[in-house]
Amino acid sequence: MLPQKAIVLAAILTIDLSTHFYGGNSLNRLSWLRSNATFVSGLFASPAARCVVFRSGEPLVVNSTQDGRTVIALAKVPSGELRTVIGEEPFFGQGQHPGEIAGQDIKALQSARWRGPNLVFLGVEEPDSDLSTPTNVEDVRGTPYFAMDATDIPTDDLLSTLNVSESQRLEFAEPRSATAKLSSFDASLFALARTMVDWLGQRKFCPACGSRTYPLWAGWKLSCTSVLPWADNQGKSPCPSSSGLHNYMHPRTDAVVITAVLDETGDRILLGRNKKFPSAFYSTLAGFLEPGESFEDAVKREIWEESGVKVRQVRYHSGQPWPYPANLMIGCYASADSSQTIRTDLDNELEDAKWFTREEVLSVLAHPDGTNIRRREYKNFDEAQLQDQSAKAATAAGPIDPQPLKDQPPFRVPPQSAIAGVLISQWAKGEVPGLGLGYSGATSLKGKI
Repeated sequence: MLPQKAIVLAAILTIDLSTHFYGGNSLNRLSWLRSNATFVSGLFASPAARCVVFRSGEPLVVNSTQDGRTVIALAKVPSGELRTVIGEEPFFGQGQHPGEIAGQDIKALQSARWRGPNLVFLGVEEPDSDLSTPTNVEDVRGTPYFAMDATDIPTDDLLSTLNVSESQRLEFAEPRSATAKLSSFDASLFALARTMVDWLGQRKFCPACGSRTYPLWAGWKLSCTSVLPWADNQGKSPCPSSSGLHNYMHPRTDAVVITAVLDETGDRILLGRNKKFPSAFYSTLAGFLEPGESFEDAVKREIWEESGVKVRQVRYHSGQPWPYPANLMIGCYASADSSQTIRTDLDNELEDAKWFTREEVLSVLAHPDGTNIRRREYKNFDEAQLQDQSAKAATAAGPIDPQPLKDQPPFRVPPQSAIAGVLISQWAKGEVPGLGLGYSGATSLKGKI
């Protein structure tokens, strides 16, 4: 039998993981047809087309009552009900003048849209798992999905166009608390839609020359208005984006490493508390990748900067899309010598970091409020993320946590809807092979970074 330390430092073995919340998107995205304005405009005009609507990042949801309880679902609005607010045809491939169809042979106009609210073709939910390869709208089988940004449309004007039953109520909802109650399909649809709508809404000007931008490819590419055939560029240098491939013209995904650090025995875990976190809330440590880093490099740097702890034996676990606004969470495990002095003064991001035993974590997981996040607390996580993205500047410490109230857990950890909660829970419950839980023989490696 392997010695205990060797078991703890063994690679994470192949795990039959269920899909993470927000992941597992099953849409056939038909990416090769995004530039075909006739196709995507025809899909939007289809009676089967549905649209996910956002206002300032908040999704439109429908509340209904089933068996005496409130059920929240992502509102999937028939495209026909949005005609009065979406603008006139063509929906994509818009020419210089209203109602004009752009020539498909002009690259700068392929599925272009600059009149009306931002609209993105997401893909088609097909009746079976075998992805099809349609060439025209008549060949499509399933439900085409789009995302629309209604931020600039008065809410009353929008809601007045929608048909709902008396037992249903439509509202724009705080996304983190609302989506926690969504089905897996709705959650994955929301993740894709919100990321795309946020990207288009934030990138209104060309980073290369400062001109306005507009969407191409049914919302999947941005272009500079200076490259339009009718643009007046007299006396101006050509925009650098007019030639070559430029990453700022395509949707971005920001990679974040998030790591459960274990001690040498495998029975203790290092958790931290950000200054902006809700009361008594602890989580695994995380941070954005920086230029020139591998995942392993980023894990080692982030853990050191946030806690003063040097880690080794970094192992990949799984990934989770995180649409706040466009992150990919790279879940890892790592090991560390627990005798190292913990210090949070380096980047001054954490209020506290400490080791917790398996028994302590299991007790919290068993508590009804151990992973509960109150609706009003979700804004704290947005503030914490903004702090992490702001060059790690020092911030004023938040209020000191009060002592836990009666019948409350001594601390809280993330729910299973976040990869941090999965990493913590699977370790605590012994559901991850190769982490000091017993050697079960040779199996294939999940992957050492």
